[in-house]
Amino acid sequence: MMHMADMFKVFAPYRGNSVVIPGRGGRHWTQISDQPNRDLPVGDPAMGGHASFGLGVALSMPEERVILFDSEGDILMNMGALPTIAEKAPKNFYHFMLDNECYATTGGQPVPNAKNIAYEVIAKGSGYPATYAFDNLEDFTNNIEEILGQPGPVFVALKVEPEIENEPIGNRVRWQTRSRTQVIDDLKVELGISGP
Repeated sequence: MMHMADMFKVFAPYRGNSVVIPGRGGRHWTQISDQPNRDLPVGDPAMGGHASFGLGVALSMPEERVILFDSEGDILMNMGALPTIAEKAPKNFYHFMLDNECYATTGGQPVPNAKNIAYEVIAKGSGYPATYAFDNLEDFTNNIEEILGQPGPVFVALKVEPEIENEPIGNRVRWQTRSRTQVIDDLKVELGISGP
């Protein structure tokens, strides 16, 4: 397993001008990103909603590379997103899934059968043309350029160390520095999109 912050540090030099949706890794990514106006750290659209949100962003901006950092908990709550993404086949969509084998944001409850689920196989069976799985930083580091150098959709399962939060949500350290509205407005300005 790898630490999420270390994985993001490896990814950062390869992001280019991509629009990044950091999902559950937002608290780390917002400290590493050097292009915050091209990031969509919108927090939780709803458990299971990150993949559908990412697909919508990719389809609405086909000229922009869109990179999503999803979680296995989200995937398990919305498996239907995988065949939908595969069918729509956005060539600009890169779907990274952070697998910590538990529901860390709700107290660390274990994901059933966590050690035996092959998410990359599920994604491949759903129709993703390219899938990968990494459980260590070295292998991820050696493959990130290849992953981002091919057309999407690409699915990448990453085993990460759990970072369990047992504080009530209202008492947790706030990593978001901008409101959802501000995040979206900043991205629109960055991309030259006018209108409401």
